[in-house]
Amino acid sequence: MAAAVRTVTASRYVTPLREGGSLPAIVEASDDGLYVLKFRGAGQGPKALIAELVAGEIGRLAGLPVPEIVFAELPPDLARTEPDAEIQSLIAASGGLNLALDYLPGSVNYDPLVFEPDAKLASAIVWFDALVCNVDRTARNVNMLMWHRRLWLIDHGAALYFHHAWTGRDEHAGTPFALIKDHVLLRLASHLEEVDAEMRSRLSAAKIAAIVELIPEQWLADDPGFAGKAQQREAYLNFFKVRLASSQVFVQEAIHARAAHL
Repeated sequence: MAAAVRTVTASRYVTPLREGGSLPAIVEASDDGLYVLKFRGAGQGPKALIAELVAGEIGRLAGLPVPEIVFAELPPDLARTEPDAEIQSLIAASGGLNLALDYLPGSVNYDPLVFEPDAKLASAIVWFDALVCNVDRTARNVNMLMWHRRLWLIDHGAALYFHHAWTGRDEHAGTPFALIKDHVLLRLASHLEEVDAEMRSRLSAAKIAAIVELIPEQWLADDPGFAGKAQQREAYLNFFKVRLASSQVFVQEAIHARAAHL
């Protein structure tokens, strides 16, 4: 089963987004669209892009509101017109293939005092973040936008955090996700058991395998925990196979955490 992600070429650097630690930027691309570009040369390196790609595409597959994700070719000479030396260095270090998300002009950060998603959507988002071990959906850093009166999920580069130091013997797949207790939507997530069944029916191993196959070879750098790039790719797929098969572990963790906070 094939999964597809479009490729665009960045044609103009528009402005940095200094809210993020990795200094993403708004760029214009060859299709005349605007995108939020995540740089391969930023501090967390290609693994942050892998997390953004894999988690984001799984979220989209699950029916969650994630902006379109594209591969973005970045010409290094785009740095010539940028006066900021830090940004010049970042562009130069990221020449080649990067990742970008569709820019949502006029969007604003999600404010729980202004808008509350319904319980089903909140439960689906909490379930998804527990699945991908996303540490970044807290009151301090919601990583959600409101655009055209709809909630959108962004910034999944901090998901799969363990892959920065994992091995072929990694055991994170079958463990709870204790940090779900800090999730900004946990209080509203009253349909977790129902959502668990629905999500597992949508996320087949074949569909996730197609997403894992999207990871560019050049982003799979030599990793001492694995014999080669094929083993790294297999590890991502195996993680999700085990994670889905043992979803009750993280679902029950989230249910207990929610009960403790009500």
